Amino acid sequence: MSQAKRIFIVSETTDYTKKLFIGDIRKRMKGFVRLGHDVQVFGYNAALAQESAFKSRSLSRLLYKQKVDELLQRQLRFYCPDVVLVGFSKYLNDQTVRMMREAAGQAFFLGYDVDIYPEQHRGRIEAAAELDSVLTTYAGDGLESYRSSGVSCVFMPNICDPDIEHRYPAADEWKSEILFIGKFKHKNYPTDDLRPGLLTELSRRKDFTCYGCFGKPPVWGTDLYRAISGSRFGLSINADNNIRLYHSDRLTLFLSCGSCVLAKRVPDTELLFRDKEHVLYFDTAEEFFDLVAWYQQHEKERALIANRGMEYTHREFNCKKIAQYTLEVIETGTCSAPWMSDD
Repeated sequence: MSQAKRIFIVSETTDYTKKLFIGDIRKRMKGFVRLGHDVQVFGYNAALAQESAFKSRSLSRLLYKQKVDELLQRQLRFYCPDVVLVGFSKYLNDQTVRMMREAAGQAFFLGYDVDIYPEQHRGRIEAAAELDSVLTTYAGDGLESYRSSGVSCVFMPNICDPDIEHRYPAADEWKSEILFIGKFKHKNYPTDDLRPGLLTELSRRKDFTCYGCFGKPPVWGTDLYRAISGSRFGLSINADNNIRLYHSDRLTLFLSCGSCVLAKRVPDTELLFRDKEHVLYFDTAEEFFDLVAWYQQHEKERALIANRGMEYTHREFNCKKIAQYTLEVIETGTCSAPWMSDD
């Protein structure tokens, strides 16, 4: 886009929570601003909390959702956006999108979805059907429920922010050999059997460290970056490893902070990161442990992969680059990224 645009982002915000750095709104906003565009963010969850006299989100939705939607509609009229970027906030539904379109009907409405199994998120598919297109961090069969509802989807991977996601000096308390951050299993949708099996086997090893499972609390803020920076090996494995191009943001985060990442292979994953150049892929638990054993004895090769992975992620998946690809999608329906191919 040659002319500066006004971009209005509607999504969940994490500014006042311990998850300050986890949400990707700040990354998307940063990318657009660095390309010369103006950005206004509407935190749907924050607006609902502000308007409501109750702590219960379900009660707030029942009593105050209409008021929040009217506030959102008014802000859109004031801002007159060229682009409305919609994250799938809880309680934002198809009615909300139609109200937004009344206020900014000339704008391009683009959604973004970082969660697999959209059909398991109440109202998400119906809301997506009201948009012009949706960016997803997954492709292939993972899009079936969207496609059957007529939703146009374009793959866009998770974003990294090299300004804060890089290798940090790590005190001894953050140093580890093999690190995993995340849940043992997901409650809301099926989890690949390989994940809990591999984690259980790792939990018996003294050289394994985890946050978020086996009774260990999650780690937040810059401590998260220090924990990753202090690990020699980082494990990245999804709940579902059969979805084309899909990796959780764990992979990008581990790579950005300089760990040598062992990632469960997914279909067409080499379009994103190349095996033994940026990352070490495995298909089985046996292969995972063989790779760890070999690279524990070959530090030079391990460090080389970790450094290349970090540099490549910073260069190819940063805020500005993903923002540019996003604007290409808005203009043309596709983008020039190396992972784009017939799905």
